[in-house]
This record gives sequence, structure tokens and C-alpha cells, in this order.
Amino acid sequence: CAGNTPPLQAHLVLDNSPPSIDPPASLSYKSVPIHPTARIADTARVAAGAEIGPDVEIGHYAIVEDDVTIGARTRLEPHVIVKRWTTLGADNQISAGTVLGTDPLDKNFTGEHRSYLTIGNGNRIREHFTISRGTAPESATEIGDDNFIMTSGHIAHNCKLGSGIVICSCVLLAGYVEIEDGAYLSGGVLVHQYQKIGRLALISGNTRANKDTAPYFIYSGFKIAARGINLVGLQRAGISDEDISRIKKAFRLLCRSKLLLDEAIKRIEDEVPSEHTRHLIEFIRRCERGICLR
Repeated sequence: CAGNTPPLQAHLVLDNSPPSIDPPASLSYKSVPIHPTARIADTARVAAGAEIGPDVEIGHYAIVEDDVTIGARTRLEPHVIVKRWTTLGADNQISAGTVLGTDPLDKNFTGEHRSYLTIGNGNRIREHFTISRGTAPESATEIGDDNFIMTSGHIAHNCKLGSGIVICSCVLLAGYVEIEDGAYLSGGVLVHQYQKIGRLALISGNTRANKDTAPYFIYSGFKIAARGINLVGLQRAGISDEDISRIKKAFRLLCRSKLLLDEAIKRIEDEVPSEHTRHLIEFIRRCERGICLR
């Protein structure tokens, strides 16, 4: 019951890991960059070199290492680990058992240099998810704002995620993956390294994304294929019926006609120009590792 729950207390408990600089002989609460309104459980461990913002809540048995910044009103549930050189913005909710800023799962990583994980504002990251920092010196894994990342998956080193993305349970992103705003990855999706996922694309469950996936389209199948446009996602994003009609025609030209890619792009530019079809064409032209259209 609530009466038996150990209290959250606004104080600092140091961990036993080596600090980035030699601490003074005695370290008081006032000498540490922790806001007085933060609430830290008495069983949590927060290193002296961490910066904790106002109204942050850190739950029982959580660990926050040196060189970590946690923004205002962010909440860490019990057993969360935030490793060195991780930055969290404001209003994030990190659920139990999540580990942020892990060393990259990359044989080229030596562990001898600094790299980063940067997370924006208003993200929800649910239980038992892991996110790695960058591999190369001074490189970063970057996550934007207002993303909903569900349970038991992994975002690898140097991934770049935009905002408003949904990543369902058991999704695995390999290194250097890029995901544009508003994309939706269903449960069990596997994304190959270096792949790009376009704005408001929807990838169905257990799909293997081993090619770039264009904005606004739905993809499915172990051998990934474009199935249609993400109509519900487009409507929820406030895209007008007229623009949706243009995207539908662009889909038919790219994915259902027998036109060569350059021919299909030329017809889209001539027949259905819009902000969204221009973004679609620009995305296709940036692709370097093959794009899934048929």
C-alpha cells in the first residue's frame, strides 16, 4: 500500500563510480548542481557531476552517472540507469528498467573517448528499453520531442529520430538509422543499419526494413513492400483532402505504374505539385542504399 512505499526525498546520494574530477573532502548538497525542488529517492544514486533540473523526480534504485543533464519535470521511474554524457530535456517520462546512453554495440567502439546521447522534450520511453550513445568521438545519438517509445526494444548508436514518432514494443533499430517526424513503427519491426524512414510512414508489425521507406506510405511483409498510403496518419496530421489526393496519385505513379523512377518523379512534379509531394521527391533523391517502392 502507499503507506509502505519508501519516500522520495529532495537530497543527493553519491554513487561509488569515479567522478570526472576529484571531489572535495566533504561534499554538501549545496555544492552539487541539483535543483532544490527535485525529488530523489533515498535508494537512488546520483553522481556529483550530474545536473538535475527543477521538479525532477528520480525513483528508487535509479542510477544517474556523471556528466548527465536532466531537464525540468522529467521523471525517472525505479531502476532506470542514465549513463555518462546523456542529456534529457524537460517533461520526459522514463519507465522502469530503461537504460539510456549505453556503450554502442559496435566492435569499432573502444570506450576511450566521449560520445553522446541527446533526448529532447516530452518523450515517453517505456519499460526495459535501451538506447546507445554514438560510436565515433564526439558523435551523438539524437532523439527529438514528443516521441512514444514502447517496451523492450533498442535504438543503436548514431540514430537520428525526429519528433512525434511512435515506436512500438520490441522494435530494433540498427546503427545510423534516420526516422523523420510522425513515423509509426509497429511491434517487432527490424530496421537495417543506415536506413531512412520517411515522414508519416507506417511500417506494419514484424516487417524487415532493409531498404529506405518513403514518406506517407504503408509498408509490410518480411520482404518489405509498399502497400498504400498511410491515410489515417495523414488525416491525424491535419493534411488536407486535396493534398491526400495528390499523395495518392504520387503513390500510384511510383508504386503501381510501369514507369521508370525518373519518369514517375517527372510526372509527379508536373501533375501533382505540393509541399508534400516535393518532400517525397526530395527524400527519394537523397536515398543512397535503395528505396522500397514496389
